[in-house]
Amino acid sequence: MAPRQIPPQTLEELRRRVDLVGLVSRHVTLKPSGREFRGLCPFHEERTPSFYVVPEKGFFFCHGCRARGDAIGFLQRMRGDSFVEAVRELAREVGLSVSQLDTPGLDEAQRLRDVTAAAQEHFQARLWGEEGAAARAYLEERGVLEATARAFGLGWAPEEWGRLAARLERLGLREAGLAAGLLRLRKSGSGCYDFFRGRVMVPLRGPDGRPVGFGGRLVGGGEGPKYLNSPESPLFRKADTLFGMDLAREEVRRAGRAVVVEGYFDCVLLHQVGVRNTVALCSTQLTPGHLRVLARAEARELVLLLDGDAAGLAAVERQAGPLLAAGVASHVALLPRGEDPDTFARREGGEGVRRLLSEARPLTLHLFASVLPEGREASFEAKMLALGRLRGVVAQLPVGLTRSAFFEALSTHMGLSSVELEAALTESATQGRSTPLATASVESHADPETVEPPERGVDALEARAVACVLRNPSLRAQDLFGALEHLSEAGLKVALGSIVSSGGVAASGVVARALAGAARTLPSDEEALERAFRAACGELTLRRVDAALARIAELAQQPQPSGAVLAQLSQRTELLALRHRVLQALERTE
Repeated sequence: MAPRQIPPQTLEELRRRVDLVGLVSRHVTLKPSGREFRGLCPFHEERTPSFYVVPEKGFFFCHGCRARGDAIGFLQRMRGDSFVEAVRELAREVGLSVSQLDTPGLDEAQRLRDVTAAAQEHFQARLWGEEGAAARAYLEERGVLEATARAFGLGWAPEEWGRLAARLERLGLREAGLAAGLLRLRKSGSGCYDFFRGRVMVPLRGPDGRPVGFGGRLVGGGEGPKYLNSPESPLFRKADTLFGMDLAREEVRRAGRAVVVEGYFDCVLLHQVGVRNTVALCSTQLTPGHLRVLARAEARELVLLLDGDAAGLAAVERQAGPLLAAGVASHVALLPRGEDPDTFARREGGEGVRRLLSEARPLTLHLFASVLPEGREASFEAKMLALGRLRGVVAQLPVGLTRSAFFEALSTHMGLSSVELEAALTESATQGRSTPLATASVESHADPETVEPPERGVDALEARAVACVLRNPSLRAQDLFGALEHLSEAGLKVALGSIVSSGGVAASGVVARALAGAARTLPSDEEALERAFRAACGELTLRRVDAALARIAELAQQPQPSGAVLAQLSQRTELLALRHRVLQALERTE
């Protein structure tokens, strides 16, 4: 709801009722200064107080950073609330009815907040009770102190199927529990069961500290993926949520810098050793929503703290596009090979982490060094492979100064003309931005949705990949090269789509038999299943890439216009680069 839908007289009454000095005093130590109050600004680091509250006029201002506003603006800036959230919170405190906010959508959001808060209390009580011994032992093994676990609100979901369901039923929050993804309807009989079981629970909280969802880490020999997140809801969107932001906000604002990691426990351990401006992604990709949250916390610089192995290097390429497109000053700090942020923090402590962060390199320099370590001295083939890896980044850069500066820096690193680099990469990017394999369309012009099932039967490798997803639907996120988007068997596509849309499986005849046969060959261990899935997807991608390369080789033997020849050469370069990345990924699965 837009702010203008709240009558100005209602907002004026709200501002009149709020005790601005009392509100600000929750976060700032204020001292009287004539008719005003003075303190250290909470929005920037300072030693001499320059922050003033003027109760008679109902506003605050800072002579140092020029921040100013009323009670609503203070709450927005301090907690990262939206305008409506800040108005609603203040209205509730002062007992003012704001009817324009009492809409069904916001009522639903409040019910989701209530049920998520109740679930957090439930999980925390289980962790610190007798039944949480195994979970506490797991946290101790990972080096998480009790004070840290309590600060992050960690909890425990027992193996039992109905503990949370029974509690929410008693509270009258059954429907809200279903909407929040905390409960699931039983397939047979009546009632619900708990979605999270046998997991250490990590509450995913908004900037105001209230839980919006959960991440669950499997402990013991239970079934399912290692990590499981709440499904998205009107309250929880992974693309807008950063784990640890509620605890990191003040330090991010003070330092003007945020450290971004990819794992929840990486974030927890870095906070524990004193690096409290750390946040973690709830997804694999930095999004515009994440960047807005960081901007509201006044992060002027980001540091990506990543593993020093191939996965860490791949993460740099994955995050570079959104960061460069947004114009965010970003650096990359790489851990020693084989280290995770949490293990490094435990061994080296806060000083070691800060030393590593101080050595972080600018994102573009790190990106260029990753894709082409030899720089100007690299071979022609290596430079072509590097350009193939950069095409996905370039496709996200807006036309203008950012793109021009990128190509100037790339030109310096590679020793090639910035104009020619931009022409080559921009042309490739505009030919097809969907996936790197878009260029492999020379293999076939058939509509993939109209491909008829082959009479010879279902491809065994495709069936194996889909069977892995049947066993664990979350594996689909690990299809790094889009192999499942290019299945040749229409029946497998239907089966795969039914898993996503309904949770069931729509398959019959030869497809059902192929899936059943593939399922019998899959490993029971979850990590082995993940490796099997990644290997199958990699082999499927290699097969398609090799077929596309063979087709280009055939076309090269035929008379063609010069424009077509250049396009095929560009496609071949991109396909070779993709093939190289797939082979590297397959090596990691062995």
